[in-house]
Amino acid sequence: MKFRELAESFEEIEKTSGRLEMMALLAVAFKKASVSEIDKIIYMSQGVVAAPFVGLEVGMGEKFVIHAIATATGYEGKAVEKNYKKSGDLGNTAQEMIGVKKQQSLHREELSVSKVFDSFTKIARMSGAGTQDRKIDALVELLNSATPLEAKFIIRFPIGKLRLGAGDATVLEALSIAQQGDRSAKDDLERAYNLCSDLGLVAKTYYEKGLEGIKKFHIMLFHTVRPALAERLPSAEEIIGKLGKCAVDAKYDGFRVQVHKSGNTVELYSRRLERTTDMFPELVEGVKKQVKAKEAIFEGEALAVNEETGEFYPFQLTMQRKRKYGVEQMAEDYPLKLFAFDLLYEDGKDYTKIPYGERRKQLEKMISKGGRILPSDTIITDSVKELQKYFDDCVEKGLEGIIAKDLNAEYVAGARKFAWIKLKRSYKGELADTIDVAIVGYFVGRGARAEFGFGGFLGAVYDENEERFKTVTKVGTGFTEEQMKELKTMLDKIRLKEKPKGLDAEIKPDVWVEPKYVVTLTADEITRSPNHTAGKTETESGYALRFPRLTSEIRSDKKPEDATSVKEIIGMFKMQKHHKLEE
Repeated sequence: MKFRELAESFEEIEKTSGRLEMMALLAVAFKKASVSEIDKIIYMSQGVVAAPFVGLEVGMGEKFVIHAIATATGYEGKAVEKNYKKSGDLGNTAQEMIGVKKQQSLHREELSVSKVFDSFTKIARMSGAGTQDRKIDALVELLNSATPLEAKFIIRFPIGKLRLGAGDATVLEALSIAQQGDRSAKDDLERAYNLCSDLGLVAKTYYEKGLEGIKKFHIMLFHTVRPALAERLPSAEEIIGKLGKCAVDAKYDGFRVQVHKSGNTVELYSRRLERTTDMFPELVEGVKKQVKAKEAIFEGEALAVNEETGEFYPFQLTMQRKRKYGVEQMAEDYPLKLFAFDLLYEDGKDYTKIPYGERRKQLEKMISKGGRILPSDTIITDSVKELQKYFDDCVEKGLEGIIAKDLNAEYVAGARKFAWIKLKRSYKGELADTIDVAIVGYFVGRGARAEFGFGGFLGAVYDENEERFKTVTKVGTGFTEEQMKELKTMLDKIRLKEKPKGLDAEIKPDVWVEPKYVVTLTADEITRSPNHTAGKTETESGYALRFPRLTSEIRSDKKPEDATSVKEIIGMFKMQKHHKLEE
């Protein structure tokens, strides 16, 4: 497939905001793809060269990309920068300047999808002395052969700004349409994706082995399983009413870790399914020493622990462990313990189809005692009184609350179901749970905040059905001076000239930004609002947070699509309304 054809498809997709139209356009592009190309096209449509757990990124900053555009077009870097300031999009700048470049390449070839993808993969794997110069040379080589439209998407790729807005579900449905003519294969494709977190691998398997191959798809070591998620209920009574006899786990305020072990090889992955092995050497050693199975995949929650008192450090300190540098010193200052809570695979057996009660028993057998890896604290009960007491005990210990689990449920990868139900601590005048929002814009400071250039931000939640972000709050209080400075610096690096694609918003901030960073908020309650788009319909107002407050800094363990969903916001609104009626 010629890259020109893919670029033309991307251009059409960029122009549409409708999910169905986007799906149809992707399906047309996928239908043209050969077996050897489909995974590459899938990755490129997502703006990546590999699944997130592989940890392979092109990694070129704007300064180096500007240098490549200047070299390929014969213009000075200052001219490129001037055009960029005007356009606000380096892709558009490349498109314009390649169209009027001062010099022609001596060697020019028509670009194929494989040529472009392989070049970016090569760039991503470059390391050692002179890496940036070699990356620039490789990018210049692509630009020398590119048409203006091809250049637009070639340049957007290494800076992570492809901006197609096609979510995972849209891609999976488009694949089904390309091969089946309809969306009938979507559920099977989604199941395969949930087991491996690799859209390219799913697509390649589908094209090579057909629908039967997808139906036989199985869990694999070192391919991350998309995490199961918990629903929420507001009381012990309703949890027991829903589940009856259930397991009740302590809910730790740390970060989620998925562990893969094969012999003496151990890899750790984050909630975002990114490789984090090198950050947590003490956990790697703990898995090697304590996990009896030769092969295993299991999940746990990692927390920083005070070795002298045995107390858990606050979440903010635990999150400091997620750094790439100073790892040894951080491991010494804030050592981790991993509380294992679910088993997905052991020595050739897929446990995702096994009832939770059995999974838990096997998990406990698999881990030897006396180390950094230990099973999460848990009880089994059908008593409201006992569940409430256990919840109160967990909160008293400084934990978030509890997660109740259906003893008979399978592991529901990649979905939020009532197989798991969370009950979290709340404080007087606050919602019973926190809310994660993606920052989509900010407001410049007024009055005393004018010197910081930052006075608050616009936050959005995620609509899973529409694969779009919807605004739910403006946050303008609770910032320290340091936080205002840091947020301004971070957000200016991802500022946009216009509203992000994939966002519905009626409130306009002073500066739009790419949805990239997630923060956690608490609020007094959820109210109806005509100004926000979360849950808004033609006949009903949207939802908003009343008196929102920042409770944590950037949640590096969550991607924008992991923000609280619109469905959850509506559910939390109904729960609070129900309890007000009871009172």
